[in-house]
Amino acid sequence: MSMRGSAWSERPCHPPQPGWSHEARLVTALGAALRLRRLVDTDAAFALLRAEHAPIIVALLSRHLGGQTRRMPAEEFVDLLDADLDALRSHFALPQTGVAYAAAWRSAGWLVRRPAPAARAETVELSSEALRAIRIFEQIEQPRATATESRLMTIRDQVQRLAVETDPDGTRRREALERERAVIDAQIQAIGEGRFEPLDAARAKERVAEILRLAEDVPSDFQRVRARFDQLNHELMASLLDSDESQRSVVEEIFRGVDLIEQTDEGLTFSAFSALVLDTERSEAFEDDIASLLDRDLSHAMTTAERRFLRTFLHTLKLGSHEIHGVLAEFARGLRRYVQSQDFQRDRALQRSIRAALAAAQRAAEHVKPFHASGIELPLTSVELSSLGALAFHDPSEFAVDVHVVAHQPGLADLEQLRALARDTEIDFAELSGVVNDRLRGTAAVTVAALLDEWSATQGVASVVGLMTLAARHGRVSADETESVTWSGADGARRSARVRTHSFTERIPT
Repeated sequence: MSMRGSAWSERPCHPPQPGWSHEARLVTALGAALRLRRLVDTDAAFALLRAEHAPIIVALLSRHLGGQTRRMPAEEFVDLLDADLDALRSHFALPQTGVAYAAAWRSAGWLVRRPAPAARAETVELSSEALRAIRIFEQIEQPRATATESRLMTIRDQVQRLAVETDPDGTRRREALERERAVIDAQIQAIGEGRFEPLDAARAKERVAEILRLAEDVPSDFQRVRARFDQLNHELMASLLDSDESQRSVVEEIFRGVDLIEQTDEGLTFSAFSALVLDTERSEAFEDDIASLLDRDLSHAMTTAERRFLRTFLHTLKLGSHEIHGVLAEFARGLRRYVQSQDFQRDRALQRSIRAALAAAQRAAEHVKPFHASGIELPLTSVELSSLGALAFHDPSEFAVDVHVVAHQPGLADLEQLRALARDTEIDFAELSGVVNDRLRGTAAVTVAALLDEWSATQGVASVVGLMTLAARHGRVSADETESVTWSGADGARRSARVRTHSFTERIPT
């Protein structure tokens, strides 16, 4: 049992041929216009582009969810939104609150709310349509070169590789590979004789810009893949209800290991991509190449954000791949539970009853007017009151305040007390940044565990959490290695925990 998306596909708008008649040209133009108008009316990305406060919405969404942070708790996002709205209201008319705007953006399809995996809360992230709209704004604001040398070389290499790998003639394919080997041998001989020059700075900078342009699109693809998997899951549920097969045959097909979602085009593509990302040998070689680029003079041509993006690029891909694998596993488990439960049989029976009722109504519509009294009474779905005792009367005296309100005069706040209160309620990131920068003056890298061995956490576990947060933002988090961190609590007792290795490799900007 396979399933494919039911969304209409966009066909290319081919220009009419010179020999076409006026009627053919009109049909072609009309079809293209109607198809594109439907796209404009239904696509959420176009809705964001023509929104009343489109620049403000794009600026806020890209600021909080379009950079390194792609997902955050809903409450934290609303708090940040309220703070930004307070600053913007002096220049723009923004009467609503952050909660209202977030709800409106979610209804418009620009925000996606999901349950947090480890807490009773929700997270928000950008939808694939919002990411497309933000990218359009970025491309218009900062247009990029349309035909760079690196881009032409990429096209040439891909065309050459495709021509070789699809050639059915083994002789021509062998000749092409031998020519490629001769070029490589000549380069090796030149290196051995010292007749080679590294790539000049201008061309290297151009290729770095092209690499960053391609890499920036990859994390956004995860959101589109996940959205497509969500759609496939709902469509698969509907196809199970429409299937004429018995419950037993559906269960047997699922338990034979046939993952219906992974057999779709999106599932097969993502499985191949994930296998490439999770390959240990290729991942280590990729990280070594990035480290080599960042250690050379070429890194000075990149901003701090671009260097951080490259350094954490593979880690971001692994996290996204792991998350979507978890989504696929949850979909498969949900399908199995649904098919095995009584809900599957109940929903199928309900669907058959609804279809039978619709068919009967269609036949009756030829003989009975819509406004004809049927004589059938349908009870309300709400709960009816059984007695007068269920009513509760409003007593104003219960809400009357009979105690005199005492007015207190505000006193003079003490600066030291306010500082102590701030340290008890917030993490002192300024202090932690200074400790990390002082330690990096004498070494190239330092881990959180090494810092805590030499420096006493003044805020207890809050200092440990702050150091790990700074390392996640400005340093490196190992995917395999772990370390033991120790600190003293407020009661003076020594405590320890084993965490992933967090390390700092560069100074934290202050």
